[in-house]
Amino acid sequence: MATPEATGFPCALTLNVPFPDSRLASVALQALRVDKELSPLVTRELSTVAAEGATDQTVLRVVYKAATNRMLRVAVNSFFDSLALVLEVMEELDVDVIEARQKQEKTT
Repeated sequence: MATPEATGFPCALTLNVPFPDSRLASVALQALRVDKELSPLVTRELSTVAAEGATDQTVLRVVYKAATNRMLRVAVNSFFDSLALVLEVMEELDVDVIEARQKQEKTT
């Protein structure tokens, strides 16, 4: 396997974003993979993986590679903005989350 330096992308970062279940991780993956990286100097790979010791794929893994640290920082900041929006929409509109919130409100 080629190193990031050999491919012209010496800067790399792997993010692991845990979700409560595999369905939510998959929904986030599908929503975030729609937006492609605008710069040819940045690559991004999205996938879901199992957390250590688990079998369900509840972790969204994002692997970034970039030509410069600045390009990597800009791409990751943009990703976090998109991820925040996806999480906000999940919290507001996901049926399971809404049902859990309603049950919690009834018990308090």
